[in-house]
Amino acid sequence: MKKVLILTYYWPPSGGAGVQRWLKFVKYMRDFGYEPVVYTAENGEIPVVDESLQKDVPNGITILKTPIWEPYGFYKKFIGRKKDDKINASFLSENKKTGITEKISIWIRGNFFIPDARKYWIKPSINYLNEYIQKNKIDLVISSGPPHSMHLIALGLKKKLSSLKWIADFRDPWTNIDFYEKLMLTGWADKKHHKQELSVLQHADIVLSVGQTMSDEFLEMYKNGGGKELDKFKVITNGFDTEDLNTGIIQKDKKFSIAHIGTLVKDRNPQVLWKVLKKIVSKNAQFKDQLEIKLVGKIDIFVKEQIEEFGLSQFVNKIDYLPHNKVIEEQQRSKLLLLLVNNTKNAKGILTGKFFEYMSAKVPVLAIGPTNGDLAKIINHTNTGLISDFTDEVNLEKNILAYFNGKASEANEAKVNKYSRKELTRELCLLLDKLK
Repeated sequence: MKKVLILTYYWPPSGGAGVQRWLKFVKYMRDFGYEPVVYTAENGEIPVVDESLQKDVPNGITILKTPIWEPYGFYKKFIGRKKDDKINASFLSENKKTGITEKISIWIRGNFFIPDARKYWIKPSINYLNEYIQKNKIDLVISSGPPHSMHLIALGLKKKLSSLKWIADFRDPWTNIDFYEKLMLTGWADKKHHKQELSVLQHADIVLSVGQTMSDEFLEMYKNGGGKELDKFKVITNGFDTEDLNTGIIQKDKKFSIAHIGTLVKDRNPQVLWKVLKKIVSKNAQFKDQLEIKLVGKIDIFVKEQIEEFGLSQFVNKIDYLPHNKVIEEQQRSKLLLLLVNNTKNAKGILTGKFFEYMSAKVPVLAIGPTNGDLAKIINHTNTGLISDFTDEVNLEKNILAYFNGKASEANEAKVNKYSRKELTRELCLLLDKLK
């Protein structure tokens, strides 16, 4: 088989959204003629641990690990956190408002750790992998970011080994990510981020993205930087793994459960939903009796306070982080699956991996986000749910009541199946074939 070196910071036993994409690609690559070799951090700072994901790691696969030094020890000490505390992603604050020490640490992070806190792992990784690649006849490398330090490792290898083919895979944007402005960057730091980003776009043989809008944004940056190879920008979305589904009998929730699975940060807070639910509850006794707001995962304190303000706390069923296999069961058990797009300037291009797992659960999706975005296009194409805009109370209420009153979403199964992880891996490997 042809060997492919995959650089990914997140790898089991790390849990969370960041690990899923390349774990699932790796799981199926052998079926299409490729032997994956994974490079990851030996002692990385991972947000959650999920041992259930180990079952997806293929037997006998080569996993390379080297130690990494990250400044999180200093960060935790500076803001008064314990050594073993986990660092939340996306500026999530579960128990208190952001204080001055957190704001100072964010400023330091944005301006001194460019592109991210793994920057000190770049040079030793290049040295280690340069030797490994030459000894083990590897012709292709794939970097998965964020963290975007992974792309800079691949960039360093590309510069040393000109014949090496390289795919830079973006699970999220770089300078267009929703929290970029919150980093409080100086002009110098902002220029450095953009310079590094452009260098990756220029040197990668393929720039792969999870959504069309993100890919178009990268293409525009590349063209503005003088790039000419316009056909190297490709899209392969995230997907779902049919082997994850519980095929036994799933006992459905007794109540009308609207379930959100995953981290609920301030920028994702659906104030329009709380407002609409309060309105329906106040005038519909049957709905009030049946409503359950099921929140699985971490929740920002701002969101908790909003729920209380709208008088909805009594309907909330808060469930802490669950391993991935249990998350799948919870999705299948629910009556509606709530999908929230961050209300930020890049909202049109946000297409979370969670959405595709929602699709596979065969449970209707209730989405709030841009009705002309990447998410809306797939929802409408597959008929897997209903979507309303961020401030559209009328259509949101209509959508909720339609499902409450028995509307069934007749999803187009053939179109949904195109997003299976195995089919997407086939698509990836066809792309790799062209790079030989």
